[in-house]
Amino acid sequence: MRPFTLRYTVPHEPEAVAVPYRFDASRQLNVLPDGRPAVADRAVLRATGTTASTAGSQTHFDD
Repeated sequence: MRPFTLRYTVPHEPEAVAVPYRFDASRQLNVLPDGRPAVADRAVLRATGTTASTAGSQTHFDD
């Protein structure tokens, strides 16, 4: 019998998700394939929940 707590502590494999935007280092923001900022597309925001990138941790020492 498997202990109850082990059912919730074992990490699940992350799902593969295709992100509809990419980080543009020259503009320091996420952009859609057509060049618009990702935050301008409400459908992208609804689908992904965020457009966070790793830019802050690469450009600021206090993140």
